[in-house]
Amino acid sequence: MLGLRLAAGRETPVQALFFGAHCDDIEIGCGGTILTLAGLYPNLSVHWIVLSATDERASEAERSAGRFLAGVRSKQLVVERFRDGYFPYDGARVKDCFEGLKARLAPDVVFTHYRDDWHQDHRLVCELTWNTFRDHLILEYEIPKYDPETSSPNLFVPLDSAVAEAKVGHLLEAYPSQAAKPWFTRDTFLATMRLRGVQARAPQYAEAFHVRKVVLG
Repeated sequence: MLGLRLAAGRETPVQALFFGAHCDDIEIGCGGTILTLAGLYPNLSVHWIVLSATDERASEAERSAGRFLAGVRSKQLVVERFRDGYFPYDGARVKDCFEGLKARLAPDVVFTHYRDDWHQDHRLVCELTWNTFRDHLILEYEIPKYDPETSSPNLFVPLDSAVAEAKVGHLLEAYPSQAAKPWFTRDTFLATMRLRGVQARAPQYAEAFHVRKVVLG
């Protein structure tokens, strides 16, 4: 299977933009990919945008981002305070946030929620990502949840076992507020990555994304 790399051989920093509706979304959806990119690109530049958080959750997000981005030279974390579960009903203010980012960021790759995610906040974040960064490579990540989504991702990032274990360890240690949720477990996260690893023909683990438009050249 042919593998692709971002901006191979380029000396200028690779710029990655990550959107998460809620504090742990980015890490659950693409935490292993973040750790892998940090190892591949010493000059990686990351903008990490969380759109909803309480005070407690914001502190957890800061702790988590510090763990996942420890190897990244240039990084910026932004935690907004839009109301959880109400994004579509506060759409104008959320869109203003995206428009402000467009004026100052030109990422090489944007990570965002899956377009057909059943969570209303996730769907709006994806919609505004495409509205705002329509000339960019956009990868939509997945979040395991109770809703039985039938998605077929078409881009995979293989992860070695050390990266997969590091992702899970960072998540569980950074977000004690989520420990009571029956799905927020080591088994859930490893099982999701193992299934995607099988689909990617990877030795063990992988994370999966939906990519809707790619230009090669």
